[in-house]
Amino acid sequence: MFDIFQRKQQIKNRQQTTDTIRLSPYNKTRKQAKYLKEPNQSTENETNSNEPNQSGINENNAEPAKDLGKKILKRIFITLIGITLIVTASTSGFLVYLQHFAKTPAQPSKASVQYSKLPAQSSEIPAQSSEIPDQSSKIPAQSSKIPDQSSKIPAQSSEHKTIITIHPGERFSHIATMLETSAIITNRYLFIILAGHKGAIRKIQAGEYELSGTYSPEIILEILVKGKVKLHRLTIPEGLNIRETATIVEKAGFGKSESFIQLATDMDFIETLGIQTESGSGIEAESESGSGVETESGFQGIKITSLEGYLFPETYFFPAGTAQKKIIKTMVERFRKVFIPEWKKSAEQLGFSTHQIVTLASIIEKETGNSNERPLIASVFHNRLQRGMRLESDPTVIYGIPDFNGNITKKDLLAVTPYNTYMIYGLPAGPIANPGKLALKAAIFPLNSDFIFFVSRKDTTHQFSKTLKEHNLAVRKYQLNSHGRINSHGRN
Repeated sequence: MFDIFQRKQQIKNRQQTTDTIRLSPYNKTRKQAKYLKEPNQSTENETNSNEPNQSGINENNAEPAKDLGKKILKRIFITLIGITLIVTASTSGFLVYLQHFAKTPAQPSKASVQYSKLPAQSSEIPAQSSEIPDQSSKIPAQSSKIPDQSSKIPAQSSEHKTIITIHPGERFSHIATMLETSAIITNRYLFIILAGHKGAIRKIQAGEYELSGTYSPEIILEILVKGKVKLHRLTIPEGLNIRETATIVEKAGFGKSESFIQLATDMDFIETLGIQTESGSGIEAESESGSGVETESGFQGIKITSLEGYLFPETYFFPAGTAQKKIIKTMVERFRKVFIPEWKKSAEQLGFSTHQIVTLASIIEKETGNSNERPLIASVFHNRLQRGMRLESDPTVIYGIPDFNGNITKKDLLAVTPYNTYMIYGLPAGPIANPGKLALKAAIFPLNSDFIFFVSRKDTTHQFSKTLKEHNLAVRKYQLNSHGRINSHGRN
């Protein structure tokens, strides 16, 4: 009887222990997770796996702790990867945002225009640069985290450019404000950030710039850092003298004409250019026997007293504020490039120095109305020099008259001056204008002819004659001199 009671008590205790384990919240969660992972597992295996061992503890109780740790580590790892991706995308997207937003106009248009449709840059900027390529195709695609700014770009039918002047030592914040005020950029703060990121704040060069709101911020910074300033055109036609050239320089905004003339006649400055004012090598001023430069009136030889003849006529481009010394040096350097050593050698073979050829070329330039006639007019002057005849060129007389009023009088023709070729033999005292390349070439390589006279037909061309009789007939036909005399070769 006692054994039966004891046996029942053991069974009861065991049942209570089993119920306690099964009702545990942890064991309940474990059991649910097990059913989710192994839905097809038999009920018998479930019961066996949850039965306690001899110590009364389930062996699988330690496994959930390990799984929970793995899940936490996995979530931390995934979170770190996500943060890294977000930071990377935000950084690149912010730079794109700076590039786009800094050039976005303050009042967006309704039309959505892509950067690839922006108008091409104008070719008027010469370049030093000279040209600014369209950079729209180089703008990267915007990040999905950054709002699209393309809808704020207005459709522009033409490119409007604004002149911006940056003074030496000007602060970058002032420059950015000026760009924003001129509608070249719309946010100076973002522009300053972009410039700081590229290290461009302390590299801006002073000067006058021509900028447009269609330029990207990167292009604007490149222009300012590389000093691609606006260049101003300076066109000097052939046949102008120093005073006429100085007037054009002043009108172009490069200083006063008086200071230009003073520099062009300053002997010390002329010598710094490598032009010798006395006999010697370089651009010579020597007198050579047999070259026809000795004059009956006592004006022997040709001395350089100014840069007349060496301010080469050409179209130049200079930044605003370029010093007149720089302009003059550029003109003289251009002359040296045009007057090649082979020409100098050919001139010497003819018995002329460089300065004498320049003097003759200046007369040819002033007498020529039609460019095709330069070699023929040159042949007339060469023939007259070889025969010991006076050149009798009206432009030489005019050059020697101070404040010429436009009319040559008999008194002017009889006045003895270093430039009056009606009264002196050979070449005048120096160039009377700045000849171009074709006139210089014609002076060295004249056409082979027997002509010693020419008279204007009043249509920019001339009638050439070999004898005085032929010439007088041509004068009666085309032009009678207003002074009642026959001009030896007429005027243009």
